[in-house]
Amino acid sequence: MAITKTIEIAKIEVVGEHKAVQVKTDTVIKEDSVEISRSTHRHVLHPDMDITSENAEVQAVANTVWTSAVKLAWKSFQESQNPVEESSDGGE
Repeated sequence: MAITKTIEIAKIEVVGEHKAVQVKTDTVIKEDSVEISRSTHRHVLHPDMDITSENAEVQAVANTVWTSAVKLAWKSFQESQNPVEESSDGGE
């Protein structure tokens, strides 16, 4: 009786103005080549993220769609959402 566990890329999608990469993976458990369990996981990658630990296929898609212009637009968007506040020292 052999039990195996594999993680399969089920879907890679590029969505939105800033080219977010959505990844769906399935974890498949098989006993003697018969599937006995499957679970799904999803995660989203943005142009400023480190993707070195991602599957090579996911990296290829991200590196293709995340052009310099896309990365710059994402950075500008992030900065507009999280403006840097000036610190005050309480009027010394």
